[in-house]
Amino acid sequence: MHPVTVTRGDSPLVLGFPHTGTHVPDAIRAQMNGEGRLLRDTDWHIESLYRDLVPGVTAVQANFHRYVIDANRDPAGVSLYPGQTTTTLVPTTTFDNAPIWETAPGEAEIAERRDTWHAAYHAALEAELQRVKAIHGVAILYDCHSIRSVIPWLFEGVLPDFNIGDNMGETCDPRITAAVRARCDASGRTVITNGRFKGGWTTRHYGRPGEGLHAVQMELAQSSHLASEDPPFGLDAQKAERLRATLKDILQDLIDLAPSLAR
Repeated sequence: MHPVTVTRGDSPLVLGFPHTGTHVPDAIRAQMNGEGRLLRDTDWHIESLYRDLVPGVTAVQANFHRYVIDANRDPAGVSLYPGQTTTTLVPTTTFDNAPIWETAPGEAEIAERRDTWHAAYHAALEAELQRVKAIHGVAILYDCHSIRSVIPWLFEGVLPDFNIGDNMGETCDPRITAAVRARCDASGRTVITNGRFKGGWTTRHYGRPGEGLHAVQMELAQSSHLASEDPPFGLDAQKAERLRATLKDILQDLIDLAPSLAR
Protein backbone atom coordinates (compact mmCIF):
# COMPACT_ATOMS: atom_id res chain seq x y z
CA MET A 1 0.00 0.00 0.00
CA HIS A 2 1.49 3.31 -1.11
CA PRO A 3 1.12 5.92 1.66
CA VAL A 4 -0.38 8.61 -0.58
CA THR A 5 -2.58 9.00 -3.65
CA VAL A 6 -2.12 12.18 -5.69
CA THR A 7 -4.56 13.37 -8.34
CA ARG A 8 -3.06 16.26 -10.27
CA GLY A 9 -4.95 19.20 -11.66
CA ASP A 10 -3.96 22.49 -13.25
CA SER A 11 -5.90 24.94 -11.09
CA PRO A 12 -4.41 26.89 -8.13
CA LEU A 13 -6.42 24.81 -5.63
CA VAL A 14 -5.06 21.79 -3.73
CA LEU A 15 -7.27 19.62 -1.52
CA GLY A 16 -5.69 17.80 1.40
CA PHE A 17 -7.21 14.62 2.82
CA PRO A 18 -5.13 13.54 5.82
CA HIS A 19 -7.79 11.45 7.57
CA THR A 20 -9.81 9.57 4.94
CA GLY A 21 -7.45 6.59 4.69
CA THR A 22 -8.43 3.29 6.28
CA HIS A 23 -5.32 1.19 5.61
CA VAL A 24 -3.76 -0.32 8.73
CA PRO A 25 -0.83 -2.73 8.20
CA ASP A 26 -1.50 -6.19 9.61
CA ALA A 27 1.24 -5.90 12.23
CA ILE A 28 -0.23 -2.65 13.54
CA ARG A 29 -3.81 -3.94 13.44
CA ALA A 30 -2.70 -6.87 15.60
CA GLN A 31 -1.68 -4.36 18.30
CA MET A 32 -5.17 -2.77 18.40
CA ASN A 33 -8.08 -3.67 20.63
CA GLY A 34 -11.64 -4.09 19.35
CA GLU A 35 -12.44 -0.40 19.67
CA GLY A 36 -9.34 0.56 17.73
CA ARG A 37 -10.23 -1.79 14.88
CA LEU A 38 -13.53 0.03 14.38
CA LEU A 39 -11.52 3.00 13.03
CA ARG A 40 -14.25 5.18 14.51
CA ASP A 41 -12.46 8.49 14.01
CA THR A 42 -12.07 8.23 10.24
CA ASP A 43 -13.17 11.19 8.09
CA TRP A 44 -15.82 8.95 6.53
CA HIS A 45 -16.73 9.64 2.87
CA ILE A 46 -15.11 13.06 2.78
CA GLU A 47 -13.21 12.26 -0.42
CA SER A 48 -16.49 11.37 -2.15
CA LEU A 49 -18.10 14.64 -1.04
CA TYR A 50 -15.42 16.65 -2.84
CA ARG A 51 -14.85 14.35 -5.83
CA ASP A 52 -15.37 15.99 -9.25
CA LEU A 53 -16.99 19.12 -7.86
CA VAL A 54 -14.93 21.46 -10.03
CA PRO A 55 -12.38 20.69 -12.75
CA GLY A 56 -8.64 21.08 -12.36
CA VAL A 57 -8.36 20.54 -8.62
CA THR A 58 -5.35 18.68 -7.24
CA ALA A 59 -6.01 16.20 -4.42
CA VAL A 60 -3.50 14.67 -2.00
CA GLN A 61 -4.98 11.81 0.02
CA ALA A 62 -3.36 9.81 2.82
CA ASN A 63 -4.18 6.12 2.41
CA PHE A 64 -3.18 5.15 5.95
CA HIS A 65 -5.46 5.53 8.94
CA ARG A 66 -4.89 8.25 11.52
CA TYR A 67 -4.44 5.56 14.21
CA VAL A 68 -1.30 4.44 12.36
CA ILE A 69 -0.06 8.02 12.59
CA ASP A 70 -1.93 11.31 12.34
CA ALA A 71 -0.86 13.24 9.26
CA ASN A 72 -2.37 16.41 10.70
CA ARG A 73 -0.21 16.52 13.83
CA ASP A 74 3.17 18.16 14.35
CA PRO A 75 5.78 15.46 13.62
CA ALA A 76 7.64 16.68 16.72
CA GLY A 77 4.60 15.76 18.83
CA VAL A 78 3.83 19.33 19.95
CA SER A 79 0.17 19.83 20.91
CA LEU A 80 -1.99 21.87 18.55
CA TYR A 81 -4.24 23.03 21.36
CA PRO A 82 -2.28 23.46 24.59
CA GLY A 83 -4.49 23.09 27.63
CA GLN A 84 -7.29 21.38 25.70
CA THR A 85 -7.96 17.68 25.29
CA THR A 86 -6.79 16.33 21.94
CA THR A 87 -5.21 13.25 20.39
CA THR A 88 -1.50 12.81 19.79
CA LEU A 89 0.78 12.10 16.82
CA VAL A 90 -0.01 8.40 17.21
CA PRO A 91 -3.32 8.44 19.06
CA THR A 92 -3.61 6.40 22.23
CA THR A 93 -7.38 6.86 22.49
CA THR A 94 -10.42 7.64 20.37
CA PHE A 95 -12.05 11.04 20.43
CA ASP A 96 -14.18 9.67 23.26
CA ASN A 97 -11.01 8.96 25.29
CA ALA A 98 -11.45 5.19 24.87
CA PRO A 99 -8.18 3.21 24.56
CA ILE A 100 -7.42 1.78 21.11
CA TRP A 101 -4.32 -0.34 21.75
CA GLU A 102 -3.67 -3.72 23.30
CA THR A 103 0.04 -2.99 22.80
CA ALA A 104 0.77 0.70 22.40
CA PRO A 105 3.70 1.64 20.13
CA GLY A 106 6.93 2.81 21.72
CA GLU A 107 9.08 5.75 20.69
CA ALA A 108 11.10 3.82 18.12
CA GLU A 109 7.98 2.51 16.41
CA ILE A 110 6.39 5.95 16.38
CA ALA A 111 9.53 7.35 14.75
CA GLU A 112 9.42 4.61 12.11
CA ARG A 113 5.78 5.33 11.36
CA ARG A 114 6.52 9.05 11.11
CA ASP A 115 9.32 8.43 8.61
CA THR A 116 7.32 5.92 6.57
CA TRP A 117 3.82 7.41 6.47
CA HIS A 118 3.66 10.97 7.82
CA ALA A 119 6.73 12.14 5.89
CA ALA A 120 5.48 10.63 2.63
CA TYR A 121 2.15 12.42 2.85
CA HIS A 122 3.73 15.79 3.52
CA ALA A 123 6.40 15.35 0.87
CA ALA A 124 3.63 14.81 -1.67
CA LEU A 125 1.57 17.74 -0.37
CA GLU A 126 4.54 20.11 -0.37
CA ALA A 127 5.47 19.05 -3.91
CA GLU A 128 1.96 19.68 -5.24
CA LEU A 129 1.66 23.06 -3.57
CA GLN A 130 4.98 24.16 -5.02
CA ARG A 131 4.04 22.82 -8.47
CA VAL A 132 0.75 24.70 -8.44
CA LYS A 133 2.41 27.86 -7.15
CA ALA A 134 4.97 27.71 -9.97
CA ILE A 135 2.11 27.71 -12.49
CA HIS A 136 -0.12 30.37 -10.95
CA GLY A 137 2.12 32.39 -8.64
CA VAL A 138 -0.10 31.30 -5.76
CA ALA A 139 -1.41 28.08 -4.25
CA ILE A 140 -4.46 27.60 -2.02
CA LEU A 141 -4.59 24.57 0.25
CA TYR A 142 -8.11 23.65 1.32
CA ASP A 143 -7.71 21.03 4.03
CA CYS A 144 -10.68 18.66 4.14
CA HIS A 145 -11.86 17.18 7.45
CA SER A 146 -14.90 15.87 9.28
CA ILE A 147 -15.72 14.82 12.82
CA ARG A 148 -18.70 13.56 14.77
CA SER A 149 -21.02 16.37 15.82
CA VAL A 150 -21.17 15.44 19.51
CA ILE A 151 -17.95 14.51 21.32
CA PRO A 152 -18.03 15.70 24.96
CA TRP A 153 -14.36 14.83 25.52
CA LEU A 154 -13.33 17.34 22.84
CA PHE A 155 -15.97 20.05 22.90
CA GLU A 156 -19.24 21.08 24.51
CA GLY A 157 -22.63 20.85 22.83
CA VAL A 158 -23.26 20.19 19.14
CA LEU A 159 -20.66 21.17 16.57
CA PRO A 160 -21.75 23.56 13.77
CA ASP A 161 -22.04 22.00 10.30
CA PHE A 162 -19.20 24.16 8.96
CA ASN A 163 -16.06 24.85 11.02
CA ILE A 164 -13.60 27.12 9.21
CA GLY A 165 -10.04 27.48 10.50
CA ASP A 166 -7.28 29.87 9.49
CA ASN A 167 -5.47 30.01 12.85
CA MET A 168 -6.95 33.39 13.71
CA GLY A 169 -6.21 34.90 10.33
CA GLU A 170 -2.60 33.80 10.08
CA THR A 171 -2.69 31.09 7.41
CA CYS A 172 -4.36 32.78 4.45
CA ASP A 173 -5.41 36.07 2.93
CA PRO A 174 -8.59 37.25 4.70
CA ARG A 175 -10.43 37.22 1.38
CA ILE A 176 -10.17 33.43 1.34
CA THR A 177 -11.78 33.02 4.74
CA ALA A 178 -14.42 35.60 3.84
CA ALA A 179 -15.29 33.78 0.61
CA VAL A 180 -15.64 30.43 2.38
CA ARG A 181 -17.67 31.96 5.19
CA ALA A 182 -20.01 33.74 2.77
CA ARG A 183 -20.95 30.49 1.03
CA CYS A 184 -21.45 28.73 4.34
CA ASP A 185 -23.67 31.53 5.63
CA ALA A 186 -25.69 31.53 2.40
CA SER A 187 -26.40 27.82 2.82
CA GLY A 188 -28.44 28.51 5.95
CA ARG A 189 -26.43 25.96 7.93
CA THR A 190 -24.64 26.57 11.21
CA VAL A 191 -21.10 27.87 10.81
CA ILE A 192 -18.23 29.16 12.93
CA THR A 193 -14.79 30.54 12.11
CA ASN A 194 -11.86 29.69 14.40
CA GLY A 195 -14.03 27.97 16.96
CA ARG A 196 -12.92 24.63 18.41
CA PHE A 197 -11.03 23.89 15.20
CA LYS A 198 -8.70 26.70 14.17
CA GLY A 199 -6.69 24.70 11.65
CA GLY A 200 -4.45 21.76 12.38
CA TRP A 201 -0.73 21.34 11.82
CA THR A 202 -1.18 21.08 8.06
CA THR A 203 -2.95 24.41 7.80
CA ARG A 204 -0.51 26.12 10.13
CA HIS A 205 2.58 24.60 8.50
CA TYR A 206 1.73 25.42 4.89
CA GLY A 207 -0.20 28.64 5.40
CA ARG A 208 2.39 31.30 4.53
CA PRO A 209 0.49 34.05 2.76
CA GLY A 210 3.58 36.22 2.37
CA GLU A 211 5.08 33.48 0.20
CA GLY A 212 1.97 32.97 -1.91
CA LEU A 213 0.92 29.84 0.00
CA HIS A 214 -2.53 30.08 1.56
CA ALA A 215 -4.21 27.42 3.70
CA VAL A 216 -7.67 27.09 5.19
CA GLN A 217 -9.22 24.14 7.02
CA MET A 218 -12.82 22.98 6.71
CA GLU A 219 -14.08 20.66 9.44
CA LEU A 220 -17.53 19.31 8.60
CA ALA A 221 -19.82 17.91 11.24
CA GLN A 222 -20.51 14.34 10.15
CA SER A 223 -24.21 14.79 10.87
CA SER A 224 -24.28 16.98 7.75
CA HIS A 225 -23.67 14.01 5.43
CA LEU A 226 -23.76 10.66 7.27
CA ALA A 227 -26.83 8.53 7.80
CA SER A 228 -25.43 7.79 11.26
CA GLU A 229 -22.31 8.83 13.13
CA ASP A 230 -22.11 5.29 14.56
CA PRO A 231 -21.04 2.12 12.72
CA PRO A 232 -21.33 1.43 9.83
CA PHE A 233 -20.93 5.18 9.16
CA GLY A 234 -22.95 5.12 5.94
CA LEU A 235 -23.30 8.13 3.66
CA ASP A 236 -26.75 9.69 3.35
CA ALA A 237 -27.06 10.35 -0.38
CA GLN A 238 -29.61 13.17 -0.08
CA LYS A 239 -27.69 14.95 2.65
CA ALA A 240 -24.49 14.56 0.65
CA GLU A 241 -25.93 16.07 -2.53
CA ARG A 242 -27.24 19.11 -0.68
CA LEU A 243 -23.88 19.60 0.98
CA ARG A 244 -21.95 19.10 -2.26
CA ALA A 245 -23.78 22.03 -3.81
CA THR A 246 -22.33 24.39 -1.19
CA LEU A 247 -18.89 22.77 -1.32
CA LYS A 248 -18.81 23.17 -5.09
CA ASP A 249 -19.50 26.89 -4.77
CA ILE A 250 -16.76 27.22 -2.13
CA LEU A 251 -14.13 25.55 -4.29
CA GLN A 252 -15.06 27.51 -7.41
CA ASP A 253 -14.95 30.79 -5.49
CA LEU A 254 -11.43 30.00 -4.28
CA ILE A 255 -10.25 29.22 -7.80
CA ASP A 256 -11.79 32.45 -9.05
CA LEU A 257 -10.14 34.40 -6.23
CA ALA A 258 -6.63 33.07 -6.87
CA PRO A 259 -5.57 35.50 -9.67
CA SER A 260 -6.19 38.51 -7.44
CA LEU A 261 -4.11 36.89 -4.71
CA ALA A 262 -1.20 36.42 -7.10
CA ARG A 263 -1.11 40.06 -8.13
